[in-house]
Amino acid sequence: MDRSQPWTGTSYSACIESSKKQHSCDTVMETILVVDNDPRMVSSVRDLLDSYGYECITASGGAMALELLTQQSIDLILLDLNMPDVSGYHVLKEVAANHPNTDTIIISGYSCAESASQLLRSGANDFLRKPYAPDELIQAIENTANRRRAKRKLNRVQERLETSEQRHRFIVNNSPDVVYMLDDKGVFNFINERVESLLGYQRDELIGLHYSNLVHDDDLEKIKYAFSERRTGTRASHNLEFRMIGKLTSNKNGYFEHQTIPAELSAMGVYSGDQQQSDKVFIGTYGVVRDISERKRAEELVNFQLYHDLLTKLPNRALFRDRLTLAIAQAKRNENQLAVMYLDMDRFKIINDSLGHLIGDQLLQSVAIKLRSCLRDSDTLARVGGDEFNLLLPNINSKQDAATIASKILVELEKPMELEGVEVFISFSIGIAIFPQDGDTIDSLIKHADTAMYHVKEHGKKNFEFYDAEMRTKHGRHLSLESGLRSALELNQFRIFYQPQIDVISGNVVGVEALLRWDHPKEGLIMPNDFISLSEEIGMINQMGRWVLNNACKTVKEWSTQGLPAVKLAINVSARELMQPDFPDYVVDILKTHRLSSHLLEIEVTENVLMRDMDQTVTKLRRLADFGVQIAVDDFGTGYSSLSYLQTLPLNTLKIDRSFVSEIRNSKDSNTIIYAIASMAKGLGLNLVAEGVETKAQLGFLKRVDCPVIQGYLTGPPRPADELWENFSKAMV
Repeated sequence: MDRSQPWTGTSYSACIESSKKQHSCDTVMETILVVDNDPRMVSSVRDLLDSYGYECITASGGAMALELLTQQSIDLILLDLNMPDVSGYHVLKEVAANHPNTDTIIISGYSCAESASQLLRSGANDFLRKPYAPDELIQAIENTANRRRAKRKLNRVQERLETSEQRHRFIVNNSPDVVYMLDDKGVFNFINERVESLLGYQRDELIGLHYSNLVHDDDLEKIKYAFSERRTGTRASHNLEFRMIGKLTSNKNGYFEHQTIPAELSAMGVYSGDQQQSDKVFIGTYGVVRDISERKRAEELVNFQLYHDLLTKLPNRALFRDRLTLAIAQAKRNENQLAVMYLDMDRFKIINDSLGHLIGDQLLQSVAIKLRSCLRDSDTLARVGGDEFNLLLPNINSKQDAATIASKILVELEKPMELEGVEVFISFSIGIAIFPQDGDTIDSLIKHADTAMYHVKEHGKKNFEFYDAEMRTKHGRHLSLESGLRSALELNQFRIFYQPQIDVISGNVVGVEALLRWDHPKEGLIMPNDFISLSEEIGMINQMGRWVLNNACKTVKEWSTQGLPAVKLAINVSARELMQPDFPDYVVDILKTHRLSSHLLEIEVTENVLMRDMDQTVTKLRRLADFGVQIAVDDFGTGYSSLSYLQTLPLNTLKIDRSFVSEIRNSKDSNTIIYAIASMAKGLGLNLVAEGVETKAQLGFLKRVDCPVIQGYLTGPPRPADELWENFSKAMV
């Protein structure tokens, strides 16, 4: 151990005070280890360091120093070289090898410059030769602290840079978009990891490759200046759509193909130096490519929904009109013909109401499939309403081509369809208009096909017809009647006529049937056959039925107050009226309002109406029967063959249909049917009324089969209430 005295010249206290002025405590140097086998040296150094606020620990030799290094963190070692157990050289090597965050200042009596240089190369941070002044030691410690501080600052900067780079790399590589850099020749020198999942390329495969390898051939001309964009700012390319092509891969059929991906590009030029300098140099392009497949699919879906029926996936009215416009233009140019069909399903509402809307939707989907199977690829089938379809047949040679397709459709749809275990039979009424003879515009062709379809409806349905000019007049009258019918009630244009029912023995009037007439301001008196079905179509039948019941009951009550005979009032009721939930209630309310005896009212329903919904029908008619209202079956013998309902319903009267009466003596079958009906009524204890009696021969036959009551033109036509009794004559019986 070098025993030279460490302190010379100025006093120890003065040295300390001088050094304190230059010292500033810094947490960079938290723990200092003093290693020396001279106790006096260790003690004096520790006192010095304590006075400057340093945390100081001591070791009496190299072995103890190494042990302390393993136990705690040491920032700085003040190390003597010559120690008997473990030398300072060995400690220095250990620190350099295993404790990189620990600095070392060598304190030695050796003055050899070569030794000092070697020590510094071995890892020492500084070298002090004994003897030294206190301020030299403090200055050496401060210098080391400054180096540590600078090193820590540099480390923090490097850590921030590394963190920033990692964050940037993470953001770029996890971006949902492809981010790339091109050099000035359009070659990739950077591309992020998104390209791997999007296009199937590894990043290394694309580095050095020209961008055109990723662009669809058809879009290359459009995109070539944007992909390697040189402009910056607002003039740069933004949101330019094109198609990218992926790496060649095999599909499920084993064929190799490129995947095509719709994309959107934004790019800008990159320059070296200040962007404002005139001598700036173009070094490449920075760009972002976004996959817009989802957006394109959404746009396609929206577009499909705009122009297609979502239930059947057929074109809708808008798309049909668009295609018809193009077909008309093409037909005019080529001097060809085309056909427009209007198809309407027969009885769809009955199916929909009875089986439910879910079955109704399934039926429409099945019908759409069947209709498409009958058509050519060039034909357009569109759903334009609930059960209505339009069909465009372009480029036909004659009307026969359209007739062939229509016949094929009718035959195909005659086949039953099974839906949810239910066998459903349907048919269509089809109207056809031919271009150019039936119209040369969209609206005229569709309108005339619609007119022809309604003509089929009026003549038995389940058929097709071509438009004829005469249909237009009838269809125009239909629309005119519909328009007038909607306001007929408000304008008080309806009239009730009454036809008497006569007792064939006494010749007395025992009842009247109320029959509705429409006193049209232009067409005069219109019969029920011309407007009753129309009123059902437009939903006015319920209002009209209540009006007839109310006014007829009022009239019969007035007759009784005038001293005329109390007669039974027969009122016809349609299926729609009977289906109203409050039907029995309002019938009873009207009777109570006019104080008319319930047994004087007879509700007439046809067999077909009775069979619509037997449970509801029985319930409602029983409620009326319990109140005393009479129930009659009109047109008996023309409906269902099953007669079990006669024992189920609370019936009072059977009415023999006029079709059987008109054939008396001319048809043996009709005579037989009337005998059977008369016997049935007598056996069941029901009243019997024959309708449509026009000759005395018919009256004589009815008397022989014991039919007690008749009505018809023989006994008197229907008349207004104020003319009925004046014009009735018993002499006709």
